[in-house]
Amino acid sequence: MTHQRTISGIQPTGNLHLGNYLGAIRRWVQMQHEGECLFFLADLHAITVHNEPATLANNIREMAAALVACGIDPDKAVLFRQRDVAAHAELCWLLNGTARIGWLNRMTQFKEKSGKNREGASIGLYAYPVLQAADVLLYQATHVPVGEDQKQHLELARDIATKFNTDFGVELFTLPEPVIGGPAARVMSLRDGTAKMSKSDPSDMSRINLTDDAETIMSKVRKAKTDPEPLPDTIEGLEGRPEARNLVGIYAAMTDATPAEVLAQFGGQGFGSFKPALGELLASKLGPIAERLRELKANPAELDAILAKGAEKARTLAAPTLAAAYKAMGL
Repeated sequence: MTHQRTISGIQPTGNLHLGNYLGAIRRWVQMQHEGECLFFLADLHAITVHNEPATLANNIREMAAALVACGIDPDKAVLFRQRDVAAHAELCWLLNGTARIGWLNRMTQFKEKSGKNREGASIGLYAYPVLQAADVLLYQATHVPVGEDQKQHLELARDIATKFNTDFGVELFTLPEPVIGGPAARVMSLRDGTAKMSKSDPSDMSRINLTDDAETIMSKVRKAKTDPEPLPDTIEGLEGRPEARNLVGIYAAMTDATPAEVLAQFGGQGFGSFKPALGELLASKLGPIAERLRELKANPAELDAILAKGAEKARTLAAPTLAAAYKAMGL
């Protein structure tokens, strides 16, 4: 392959929040204009731990709707549910014959997620990096956006691809490159500037949900934890002030500015002035997303059509690689 093809999956955890949007989704929206992109809802990965079926089904739809509302364009990118493309599971099984237990034993994510209950963890939780490899290799992806915590899994995908190609004397799988960093922002909790914004936080006041209305956004920003000092004029002045740094960072990310540029505008002012400005900015930027979400929820047939179209395109793209893998193995 000579052109760039990027693939990325997202766990269907339900409603997205500002941290998801600024941390990954907004970059995805940009990427779909830069090259061929596939985005999928990783529902097969989700079942490596127990889920209530009704909750999982709802979360999948919520996440799909949120991606479209945030700007993923089904006419520019391929958006689909992982389970709707059976080739993911098929190739995963084929690659299980190539992947090695020693490789999986080195995966730190399993150690962290299983904790002290290693023997009670599911086989899926242990082996899901092989499914991740299949997700990527199936489409001859050249690039994969990953966080530092997932870079090890992409290296495993490269190892699997190299061994398969070598074992069967083929040049089938493309070795994908990681895309790390970029303009993604690290958004922290509104209640604790040292903790990431998270859906799992019991306090809804800790995060800005993409479904929040303008009044709710303004209230959350107004009540966000801060310190009594005014905003500094320089970045150095944010040292030791995690909550101030977080709010400045959010404003900067939402306006495609640098924190230094934000401080040049608001330095010397108190949070009594900055918070309303930030709240109004967030309400104006996130309002259209919330409105689009409401439209999709009111018209589920539109969302179903988008996902069906994406799955059909993904199946077409995946078919040659899967067939070649079977052939290479003598199956």
